[in-house]
Amino acid sequence: MPPVSNKNMTKEDLLNLVRLPARLNANQASTILGFNETDIQILQRLQLLKPLGTPAPNAPKYYAAREMVILSNDQEWLNRATRAISNHWQKKNRDRKRQTHAARQN
Repeated sequence: MPPVSNKNMTKEDLLNLVRLPARLNANQASTILGFNETDIQILQRLQLLKPLGTPAPNAPKYYAAREMVILSNDQEWLNRATRAISNHWQKKNRDRKRQTHAARQN
């Protein structure tokens, strides 16, 4: 089988690698951690994940594969991250309902 470039790698390709690439993008990190890709940005904002280097706010973020594997095996971290994502979406949905309700009142 020909090698697959890191950019064109599917989730299955990533999970079947004998050795992960040293840097993972947000999509690849989400696959290793078992979260949605959109959750990675939330976890980063909540300081539960730290990208490599000091990227600009609009720059692509990369994460150390070693750290993603360690976190994926840390039940306590997974519990905190799952609760943080759940709380984020509950708050967002609650705020959205309030805005909709306020708009109907006007």
